[in-house]
Amino acid sequence: MIVAETKTRLKPGPATATRLQLTDVWHVVVLNDPVNLMSYVVMVFKKVLGFDEMKARKHMLEVHELGRSIVWSGGREQAEAYVFTLQQWHLTAALEADEAR
Repeated sequence: MIVAETKTRLKPGPATATRLQLTDVWHVVVLNDPVNLMSYVVMVFKKVLGFDEMKARKHMLEVHELGRSIVWSGGREQAEAYVFTLQQWHLTAALEADEAR
């Protein structure tokens, strides 16, 4: 007996793909703390996030003056890794969903 196989290929519709893209943006937020020196925060941003000196100083000043700075945005898994690494360097970092989208 021969059985014919049929393969059905399903493609996600445009609504599904759009919904997944919109919920997939996460922010890595660094919060101000009274412990770390500004020069230390700049150094960590350069080492962990690959910022150049100017960008690292800009974000450090945002943290210092505004109390927080979004230092990276993207997929959740990578955002979680950055938060974990920044916390290992003793910075106060948090993960936030992008609710503006």
